[in-house]
Amino acid sequence: MSPPAMTVITLTTDFGTSDGYVGAMKGVILGIAPFVQLVDLTHEIAAQDVRGAEYALVSAAAFFPIGTVHLAVVDPGVGSQRRPLLVTTPRASYVGPDNGLFTFALEEAGALVFWLDRSEFWLPHISRTFHGRDIFAPVAAHLARGVVPHALGSPISDPVRLPQVAPYRRTDGQVIGHIVHVDRFGNLITDIAERWVGEGRWCVELAGRHISQFGTTYADVMAGAQVILVSSAGTLEIATRDGNAAVQLGVGVGEPVILRPVA
Repeated sequence: MSPPAMTVITLTTDFGTSDGYVGAMKGVILGIAPFVQLVDLTHEIAAQDVRGAEYALVSAAAFFPIGTVHLAVVDPGVGSQRRPLLVTTPRASYVGPDNGLFTFALEEAGALVFWLDRSEFWLPHISRTFHGRDIFAPVAAHLARGVVPHALGSPISDPVRLPQVAPYRRTDGQVIGHIVHVDRFGNLITDIAERWVGEGRWCVELAGRHISQFGTTYADVMAGAQVILVSSAGTLEIATRDGNAAVQLGVGVGEPVILRPVA
């Protein structure tokens, strides 16, 4: 077993950075695999927001090198009967709790799933409240060292998946989607892909408000005005220039978004 010259491990948690939790996880990883490159994806996921963590991973994972290990710990069920999980895909590996966090990765062709039940790859003493340090961090480090997934756990076929509500087009041409993320600026990211818009003219109905100004950047409208544009993730976004669209419109994740064609 020879480790690669460099393996990237990303960390995604809802721990924040005011405590030493993230540092403890990094210490465990570096004690096992000192050659790895650690990247903090984010530690500002809202507490116990599994969907928010999934969105962060979806948005960023594709931009990392092949072979990256994504360690994600947003774990409302820590200490319960929920399983620790490893998901491998042709591009990357994902380590974390079996609570739907890796639903997107499970949809990839060639995805394999393992229940991390080999305690010899954990720390010797397991806290019931800090599996990120005691189980997930050491497993991610051993994976980076070249330990094969079948040695780390048992294959399973029934991982937890988050229910997915995809956007859809109605017979009258309207597209119905949802807000899937609100970023720190209050921009509203939807699940309506850019390709659904095409060359037509559209307006957006959101929380009883109609927004018709499309742009390519926030500066295309006056300060305080709302604009519809394509987000960096390739989906429609509703923003307020120099303002907070989420606060202005009083909406959040899960809010329906109706895209209406304009004659």
